[in-house]
Amino acid sequence: MYGVTPRHRLRTSMHTAMLISYRPNIPCLNSRNCHIHHMTNDIFLLQVPLAATLIGYFALHSLLASLWLKQRIAHRWPFFMPAYRLAFNALAIMVLLPVLWIAHVNPGPGLWSWNGAWAWLMRALAVAAALGFLISLRAYDLGVFLGLRQWHERHRAIADPERFHLSTLHRFVRHPWYFFLLVLMWTQNIHLSQLIVYGLASLYLVVGSRLEENKLIHQHGEVYRQYRRKVPGLIPLPWRWLRKSEAEALLSRDADTPPGTATPRHSSP
Repeated sequence: MYGVTPRHRLRTSMHTAMLISYRPNIPCLNSRNCHIHHMTNDIFLLQVPLAATLIGYFALHSLLASLWLKQRIAHRWPFFMPAYRLAFNALAIMVLLPVLWIAHVNPGPGLWSWNGAWAWLMRALAVAAALGFLISLRAYDLGVFLGLRQWHERHRAIADPERFHLSTLHRFVRHPWYFFLLVLMWTQNIHLSQLIVYGLASLYLVVGSRLEENKLIHQHGEVYRQYRRKVPGLIPLPWRWLRKSEAEALLSRDADTPPGTATPRHSSP
């Protein structure tokens, strides 16, 4: 019997280690399994952080827009209130744009696309929503919405410096901008990242609009409650809308509210 030399032992162990660590680059023969594998990696590496970031953004946005925080800032740093809306909008844009860019450059796998007559219909709806959004700009005081008027007038009150107003669009849906945004989002071809962004954004429009309306009820009381009972929030419904005479009656009631307790026209969409 021959003995095993240390050198032979070393060569054997190295050869075994190479065999164990070797993983041949075998192509995936099942395309469905490959697709699932790549989608799983994409979800954990890109889409989960994207979703977490968006949820954090929406939570921060709601906090900064809340009456609770604005009241505390007005009490502690009243000199900052004229710039609050400007700072709020600037921060919202600066934080959101990089997140949307990441979703754009990492779209993930495609989930569905509109084809044939459906594609033409979706494009027509998207164009109509974009035009509706542009037309609806006349229904808002953009100076108040952007915060320019508050800064110019050195407005320190928590409520925006404008009275309640109902445009023609607001007689059919309480949040026209949100409705147009929903149409613009869901008429697109959808990839995984878009599904996450659009899905979370749609959920936030539902939740955020409720939080916003709590402030409007606090400011307008029964006038806004009656308006909300009559008009749908995000999606127009043929059987729920406000006649012109009913809108004028609500505006007349709100005009009787003592100064300083009424708010503004829809400075938020």
